[in-house]
Amino acid sequence: MFIPFPESQVVVKGIEEIRIPELAHMRQIYESDYIADLKGHLLDQMNAVVDCPGMLAGKRLAITVGSRGIPNLDLIVRTLCDRLKEWGALPFIVPAMGSHGSGTAEGQIDYLKGFNITEKTMKVPILSTMDVVHYGTLTDGTHCYCDKYAYESDGIIVLNKIKPHSEFKGAYESGLAKMIAIGLGNHIGASEFHVPGFETFAKRLPEVVELFLKKCKCLFGIGIVQNAYDEVSELEVIRPENILERERALLEIAKRRIATFKGKQIDVLVIDEIGKNISGAGHDPNVTGRNSSQLPGFGSEILDLKRLFVRGLTKESHHNASGLGMADVTTLRCLRDVDWGATWTNLLNATQLRSAMMPLYMNNDFDALMIAIRTLNGVDYNQAKIVRIRNTQCMDDILVSRSYWESICNRPDVELVSDFVPMQFDEAGNLYG
Repeated sequence: MFIPFPESQVVVKGIEEIRIPELAHMRQIYESDYIADLKGHLLDQMNAVVDCPGMLAGKRLAITVGSRGIPNLDLIVRTLCDRLKEWGALPFIVPAMGSHGSGTAEGQIDYLKGFNITEKTMKVPILSTMDVVHYGTLTDGTHCYCDKYAYESDGIIVLNKIKPHSEFKGAYESGLAKMIAIGLGNHIGASEFHVPGFETFAKRLPEVVELFLKKCKCLFGIGIVQNAYDEVSELEVIRPENILERERALLEIAKRRIATFKGKQIDVLVIDEIGKNISGAGHDPNVTGRNSSQLPGFGSEILDLKRLFVRGLTKESHHNASGLGMADVTTLRCLRDVDWGATWTNLLNATQLRSAMMPLYMNNDFDALMIAIRTLNGVDYNQAKIVRIRNTQCMDDILVSRSYWESICNRPDVELVSDFVPMQFDEAGNLYG
């Protein structure tokens, strides 16, 4: 469902007094170690955990693949499938993304194509359905569901990225537990689990894992952590009985590695693109501080941000604009690129209506940026701390104004790598790049 929004007719006095500050490239320095040989590392991990590969011969094994972007995800999944087939198993892929992809089997297959994961590239079947099996109920009455194909398999391999969640804090956030509770639950399971609210997730996620391990056939888990440079830094194949212990430890590593801003005060943050492949919230609230649930652990604790300008959506988001409602201003181009049906389906199931709201919009980037600056309170417009990033996964090379740079230039983990130059707009008033 696309909406032909009309052009903005907004006129704001005082715009002519604003001079947009010049920007320069600044490098932020983080931990940079990563796994250079992902294929070899994964094979070694599998060999160490699977005690008797011969027992897998003829077994139909389901592999979960979600909607989050993971570096070299196609290589990881293909390596996994190839080794299982060498052991005589019959692996297949289950799109495990809850209500993403418009909450349809076809939409989720299409989502995987964006990660180069197809039956042709993986050489295994992709079995996508919204059908589920109810396998139990938590103490608070939450019904737990598992994808029908996965449940009826001879073993489930739970693969997912482990990272801080975008709406709550706890010992288990976004990872294998969440994949079990929500990703494998398909549309109905994702909706059911979200009903009590994010404030209950930290308690219920480990309960779901314990129930799942009793009722479903889990072969092993694969937990993946990325460093701040969007590279895989940790990848562990985990025995079922160790999933909770290892996920908790890997989450602590992920929290340490996450890329955040070195300076904690920004007047205007410009994000070129948001998307579900970047974060469940489109832009990671662990970076921007802007989240929908408004639970503790975000906001000014992360970043003192006055205005957020979102320019557009990633191609991989498939027009899902979850998180756009956290922005203060956007563009007409961005709004017309949104599939509101897909976006609202996802957010209604997550019970996060705030993320579904529409920010003020202007006809182009120049006008949107000027509005963001003009509405700042108590700030010298011409000295505004402005930062521009591609997305919240690309945080090493960012663009900053002089006043922002001067506020953090004495830190050892930042360096200026270009001169300050004016922001460049095309004839339509949109930023280059």
